[in-house]
Amino acid sequence: MQPFIHENFLLQNTHAQILYHEYAKSLPIIDYHCHLSAKEIAEDRRFDNLTDLWLDGDHYKWRVMRTLGIDEKYITGDATDYEKFQAWAKTVPYCVGNPLYHWTHLELKRYFQVAALLNENTCQYIWNHCNERLKGEGFSARSFISKSNVEMIGTTDDPLDDLTYHKEIRQDRTFNVKVMPSFRPDAILEVNRPTFFGYLGKLGEVTGIRITDYEKLLQAVENRVHYFHEAGCRISDHGLEYMPYAECDWHEVCAIFEKRKDGFMVSREEEEKYKTFTLCFLGRLYRSLGWVMQIHIGSVRNTNEKMFRLLGSNAGYDSINDFHLAKPLNSFFNALEKENQLPKVIVYTLNPAYNYVLASAVGNFHEVGIKGKIQFGAAWWFNDHRDGIVTQMKDLANIGVLSAFIGMLTDSRSFLSYVRHEYFRRILCNLIGTWVEDGEAPADYVFLGKMVQDICYFNAKQYFNLS
Repeated sequence: MQPFIHENFLLQNTHAQILYHEYAKSLPIIDYHCHLSAKEIAEDRRFDNLTDLWLDGDHYKWRVMRTLGIDEKYITGDATDYEKFQAWAKTVPYCVGNPLYHWTHLELKRYFQVAALLNENTCQYIWNHCNERLKGEGFSARSFISKSNVEMIGTTDDPLDDLTYHKEIRQDRTFNVKVMPSFRPDAILEVNRPTFFGYLGKLGEVTGIRITDYEKLLQAVENRVHYFHEAGCRISDHGLEYMPYAECDWHEVCAIFEKRKDGFMVSREEEEKYKTFTLCFLGRLYRSLGWVMQIHIGSVRNTNEKMFRLLGSNAGYDSINDFHLAKPLNSFFNALEKENQLPKVIVYTLNPAYNYVLASAVGNFHEVGIKGKIQFGAAWWFNDHRDGIVTQMKDLANIGVLSAFIGMLTDSRSFLSYVRHEYFRRILCNLIGTWVEDGEAPADYVFLGKMVQDICYFNAKQYFNLS
C-alpha cells in the first residue's frame, strides 16, 4: 500500500509532477516572514521532546484541540509533555480537511522519516522514535533550518529589541543562512491602547530621546529604524485590524498626540488621522532606505476575554475581520506615489473576500525596472490551506500577473514549518499542471518551469535584493 505522503503527493497529473520534481523541488527557501526566535537560532536550541518542539506555542493546533472539547490542561496547562502529545495524537485523525493533517505528516516524514499516520494507536511509537532522534546530531534549531535548504529568514521584531542575537548570527561564519530582523512598530500606531505611553517611555529610554511631543516620537522612531538598518533589517511589518486612511496635516496630528498625552481617548476619526500620518512617514522612511513594507490587514485579536485574561495573546483566540478596504488602501498608496515616495509593499488580507480588491490595487502602482513592486501577499493564516492558496493565486492570475508573485512564507514559530514551502510548491505545480491538462496553458515546460522557479524562489531573491 502506498504511504500517505509519497513522491507525487498533491500532484494530480503528469504535468504537475514534471513541474514539481524537475523545477521546484530542489530550490532553496526564502522565508521572508516568520516568527522564529533569533535567540533560539543564535544558541542553536536543542529540544527536550516532540511536545517541546512541536506543540508549544502552536495556536493552530490548540484551536482544533479545543474544538474537540479537550481540556486546557492538555493544551497549555500542567499536563505532562507526553499527555499533551497524546491529546494531539488523538486529535490528528479528526483534522482531515484541515492543512494541519497534511503538515503533520509532512513534518514527520521529512524530518523524522516516519511514514505512519499519527493517531492514538501510533502515538507511543512516534513519541519514542522522534524523541530518540532529537537526542542525536542534526536535530537542533540550526540543523532543521539547514536541512530544509533555507537561504534567508525574516524574523519579526519589536522596535525596542536590541537585536543582540541577530548580530551574533551575522558574525557567525559557521552558519551561512541570512537571518534578517523585520521592524514591527504596531505599538507605536495603536494610540488608544492603555499601554501606549508606557511603550513610548521605553522607546525614549532606548533612543535617549525624551518623547514629549509628536515630533520627538518621529525622531525616536527614525532612530530605531536606522538602528535596525545597521543590524541588517530591510523589511518592516504592520499588523492592522483594518486599513486606515484619513487626510491629516502636521498641526492636526500634533494636536491629536497632545490630546492623548493629556489623558483623553481620541475619536475613531482622530485615530485614523494619526495612523495615516504615521504610516506615511514610515513609508517615506522605508523608501529612503530601500526597505520592503509589509501590511497584514484583517485580524480581530483576543476575541475571548475570559481566555485572554487566563492565557494572554497569541493563544488561538483571534478571528477574521470585515471592513472597507479598497478606497483607504489605494489612497495610502497614492499619497506616497504622488511624492515618488512609495516603497515596495506586500499587502496581505486575512479575509479572502478582499482578494480581488488587493489583486486589483497592486496593479495600480508600479515602477520601471521593478517586477511586481506592490505584491498581493501569500494566503495568510486562516487561508494557508490548499483551497486558500489556490484561490489567492487564481485571483491574482485572473486580474494580475501570477508570474511576478514572490511566493510563500511560513508565518510560523516552529522550526518544522518549512514543509509549508513544499506544500505550497506542490499546490502551485498542480495548479499550473491542471491548466495544461485542461488545455488552458501550453505544455511548454521551459517557460512554465521558469515561471514556477520564479514564484518559488527567484522573484523573492530579486525583490529583497538578496543577490
